[in-house]
Amino acid sequence: VSCVVPALTQEYDQVRLRYLDGKGALVGPSMKTGMAIRIDNPRELGADRLVNAVAAYDRVRGPCIAVDFGTAINYDVVSREGEYLGGVISPGIEISLEALSQRAAALPKVRLEAPRAAIGRGTLEAIQSGVVFGYAGQVDGLVGRLREELGDEATVIATGGFAAAIVPHCEQVDEVDDLLTLQGLRIIWEKNRE
Repeated sequence: VSCVVPALTQEYDQVRLRYLDGKGALVGPSMKTGMAIRIDNPRELGADRLVNAVAAYDRVRGPCIAVDFGTAINYDVVSREGEYLGGVISPGIEISLEALSQRAAALPKVRLEAPRAAIGRGTLEAIQSGVVFGYAGQVDGLVGRLREELGDEATVIATGGFAAAIVPHCEQVDEVDDLLTLQGLRIIWEKNRE
């Protein structure tokens, strides 16, 4: 299990111990991942980020960046040698949409879909443009910077619930894998089986 909500992590562990005779595992810093963690405090690394990095590297066997469009948008960078180097965390799309509708009373909630053009011809299209094209620009800009700092032509793999809406408007994403996180869980599980 990969969880980044501490209260739920404890509950999952109790369920695992009580109903599954201790079988299964929670992804954490003590698990074997096959990946050296090269950040200041490895204990700060969220399980979701580690799982995606492991899966992305397993897939490409070279420098890569996993971009996960979830509650937050995580960018996780792995070196050619398979070392986790760190990354970027930015506010997620849903959080941004909720904040906009809650903090700007005159602005409505909108569905996440691409507008006809970048120049919105009404409030709904203007918000959609800001979110879809704005986040696509964020992805392209951050990936460009990450590749530059890495000094290598990294493969970029996107995943997460909002990837399908944003990635078609990105120039820096090489592929989408909706199952990347699950693949990472499988890989880590296999490395830790008894």
